[in-house]
Amino acid sequence: MNNTIKTFILMAALTALFMVGGQALGGQQGMIIALVIALGLNFFSYWNSDKLALAMNKAREVSEAEAPDLHRMVAGLAQRAGLPKPKVYVVDNPTPNAFATGRNPEHAAVAVTTGIMQALNREELEGVLGHELGHIKNRDILISSIAAVMAGAISYLATMAQWAMIFGGGRGNDEEGGSNPLVMLAMMIVAPLAATVIQMAISRSREYIADRTGAEICGHPKALASALQKLSNYNKQRPMQVNPASAQMYIVNPLKGSSMANLFSTHPPMEERIRRLLAM
Repeated sequence: MNNTIKTFILMAALTALFMVGGQALGGQQGMIIALVIALGLNFFSYWNSDKLALAMNKAREVSEAEAPDLHRMVAGLAQRAGLPKPKVYVVDNPTPNAFATGRNPEHAAVAVTTGIMQALNREELEGVLGHELGHIKNRDILISSIAAVMAGAISYLATMAQWAMIFGGGRGNDEEGGSNPLVMLAMMIVAPLAATVIQMAISRSREYIADRTGAEICGHPKALASALQKLSNYNKQRPMQVNPASAQMYIVNPLKGSSMANLFSTHPPMEERIRRLLAM
């Protein structure tokens, strides 16, 4: 299935899950309150996402004088992609990795670790930067923010269901459309879990799209595939110490792998990403 179509289907599933949750609470008022609160929190997060992400990862902006080659590479790729040149940041970390942030192409930034410039050759680094520019071009920060809004609203509805159960709101009321206690219990337990699974699936779909877009921007799918393999190996051997909330931003998972099911992974399987790139 086309990953763009898959993203829309997953977003629709989040919306439907939210609507079902609102209905489970017995009316429109609770649903509206939950959505307003979630929108408020995520609106702040969206407008400040770049500052939060850069600060969380201790990234520092570098000037053209400090990193002339990196700036030239970013500028050339941005021109090929038809994008404004993003700001350039460096994270002082020997493990090679990179991420992009910003609410739109006009307010974007790319960040690379100090280790990536030693680990990759020029074509591989161009592939990685192309991937990050792909995220910017495809407005993935916006899509992730909308998904976070819906997932946050669903979690808030689950909390409301919990309090409703505590204070007797779970008893049926046919006149007011009250909810069955079993339905509310499912809302408390199943809905947040389902929202998380859907949100992670959206993140994986956007990574595939960014890989393809990045390969088209840099013109070297094999170089990006080679870079991904190297980055994956480095990050398995020497995981980065990052806030788990920011792990999904990086081109490869910077955290140490676990036995947790792929269902909850923010990144697609590396073998599949490489296979798709080589198929280009």
